[in-house]
Amino acid sequence: MRTASISRNTKETEIAVEVNLDGTGQYDIATGIGFLDHMIEQFSRHSMIDIACRIKGDLHVDQHHTAEDSAIAIGQAILKALGDKGGIMRYGSAYSPMDETLSRVALDISGRPYFVWKAGFTQERLGEMDTELFEHWFHSIADAIGLTLHIELLYGKNNHHVAESIYKGFARAMRQAVEIDPRKGGAIPSTKGILGG
Repeated sequence: MRTASISRNTKETEIAVEVNLDGTGQYDIATGIGFLDHMIEQFSRHSMIDIACRIKGDLHVDQHHTAEDSAIAIGQAILKALGDKGGIMRYGSAYSPMDETLSRVALDISGRPYFVWKAGFTQERLGEMDTELFEHWFHSIADAIGLTLHIELLYGKNNHHVAESIYKGFARAMRQAVEIDPRKGGAIPSTKGILGG
């Protein structure tokens, strides 16, 4: 089983994360930000990556550190669980419809972080979460895992649907990318023999 745990304690947040890449989409999420919990739960369920994430953050300041550090810690745990990345599919992509909304997510577990975001929101908050933090969350997790990550909102009006469509698309793309390809025989999926060089 490809599992990992991360403990990350700073003056801004205290975080404990556990992941299982070969899970069934079970989750136990408590960030202190209700809408962020909901989105990470969607990511877990649709990626089939089991995630436990507990955070005590400085929410009396604002949500920035908690949101950012949740992405960093989850990303670090996923990277650790991937090991040398031998045998993985490496690439994943998904079109993700949700009612009137359609988003597209494509990613490569390349070891070379690169992030493209072509999406936006028409309101400042969803629940109590600042919508500007979604872009930052994805940028942070891409950096932590070492993803080339492209996210594009093709169209959509409802802000909740936009966020959920993107997280579900990211989840389905990650599910593809972390899957073990039996034809690869454990080989690193790169002609270089390493990912990230």
